[in-house]
Amino acid sequence: MSDLPSLPPRKPDAHKGDYGRALLIGGSRGMAGAIALAGMACLRSGAGLVRIAAPDDAADTIAAFEPSYMVTPLLCDPVSGDLEASKTQGELEKRLDWATCIAIGPGLGRSPEKTKLVRWIYKTAKNPLVVDADALNALAEPPLELAAHANSRILTPHPLEFARLSGVKVDSRDAQIVAAKKLAKEQKVIVLLKGQHTFITSGSEDAVNQTGNPGMATGGCGDVLTGIITALVCQGLSPFKAAVLGAHVHGLAGDLAAAELGQVSLMASDLVRFLPKAFQQIQTTA
Repeated sequence: MSDLPSLPPRKPDAHKGDYGRALLIGGSRGMAGAIALAGMACLRSGAGLVRIAAPDDAADTIAAFEPSYMVTPLLCDPVSGDLEASKTQGELEKRLDWATCIAIGPGLGRSPEKTKLVRWIYKTAKNPLVVDADALNALAEPPLELAAHANSRILTPHPLEFARLSGVKVDSRDAQIVAAKKLAKEQKVIVLLKGQHTFITSGSEDAVNQTGNPGMATGGCGDVLTGIITALVCQGLSPFKAAVLGAHVHGLAGDLAAAELGQVSLMASDLVRFLPKAFQQIQTTA
């Protein structure tokens, strides 16, 4: 990709506060790994501080994956096990203001209470927000007026999720790209439409990613991308540039992993493991 965005060199006297505070909201019993992958990718992509907010019945499992991020438990109803949106909002309000960039969706699961929570965060969060996975489905059913938001929003749908958001079927990549540009322009969002040659658009700027391989067609890889983009916004890149560079680095990590492990054996955690080499490579060629 020509004109690839880049991160500025780190100053010798830098401290963790210089590289932003990431808040990742997601996870649930049985899907703790999704938000953990996003958190680990966010750390590997340079965010200064990473905090995961997750349902209290999954928080300990998520914390066990990686000691370098923080975990905030969110209250669940003791009978249904579902998040209690009204109580969760109170806990999250101060965390949302703390964060330089927020991400929501990986492993979150679906329920009316979670839909209510996602929509509240989408509309009111004052800082940039990356929306993925189940959070995208929460916006799609029933459709939300996506232009109603307080700051930048980066939507990262795969083709089926985009079909739910836009009504454009998955069997036409060209039609979905046209619809992505239209949605981005009208709703004032960044859309990163996943797939071979991931398409990124702000409605006025477009980019097509050239990295990545079929070995990345496996569960969890999208969660890694969410963490990467969040970290890049934390470090000062604009939402569009963060999405463009994030897609490139994500695919490059997959290419480096596949070169060593093969495409068949590739797992999402391998992408996290190869992120350092990917960042080193783009810094060398910049």
